[in-house]
Amino acid sequence: MRRHVNVTLPLEPIVLIIDEAQHAITTTNGYEALFALKAARDELNSSAHHGLRVVAAGSNRDKLAMLRNSKDQAFFSAPLVTFPVLGPEFVAWFCAGVNLPAPLDPTQVEALFERASSRPEILGAAADAVRFNLTLPASEVPARFAAAVEEQTREADQESLRVIHSLTPLQSTVLRVLAVHGKAYAPFEPATLDAYRKVLLSIEGHSKTRLDTSATQQALIALQEKMLVWREQRGVYALEESTTLTLLNSEGLLDAVPPAAAAPR
Repeated sequence: MRRHVNVTLPLEPIVLIIDEAQHAITTTNGYEALFALKAARDELNSSAHHGLRVVAAGSNRDKLAMLRNSKDQAFFSAPLVTFPVLGPEFVAWFCAGVNLPAPLDPTQVEALFERASSRPEILGAAADAVRFNLTLPASEVPARFAAAVEEQTREADQESLRVIHSLTPLQSTVLRVLAVHGKAYAPFEPATLDAYRKVLLSIEGHSKTRLDTSATQQALIALQEKMLVWREQRGVYALEESTTLTLLNSEGLLDAVPPAAAAPR
């Protein structure tokens, strides 16, 4: 017996929001899903329907830009809008709703938020530390909250640094060069290999680590497994977290890295 399904489309445009959309371009399936969405968008945006809008959001602008920077991407040349970073309005909202035994001063919390690299989870964890301290007098809440933010920031950074300092010399070298070269990073070009050699020399004092394309590839795979490096499906690399650059710089680990070679004209 043949069955029939009646599909009724909405009378208003559909808006599909994809958070952290840059992860779609790390796999072949993700690429195919984006092209399927583009086909659906093109169909629903025809005169017979009310439209489909696709909003791809992400926390890393450089990664997100890869979804629309080349002709082989499903959403080539789509607008890229930079949202304002969380600032005074977010801090005021946080302070108004945090519900601690004593109010927090938004001006002081804003300064703490900046020192925490604008990470909302740090403020939330600090608030929990204060909230669950049942013997804390109300008068000490602001000072304890400030101390908790500093502790949470330091602990988060120390955890990342523990991973960074556990790297092999070559893994550390590749990470440092990638961090400095940024969007200009070309992992296997001769100029980049020369940069690796200079950084390795500063780490080891003499050359004893094998350095070639295969060894570099293995180092990049290890850095991905340690959640320090992100790889686009076509082989473009970036730091997994932008805070890694700040940590490496604060530890003086980027001082020996030569700048990326200028692109030929």
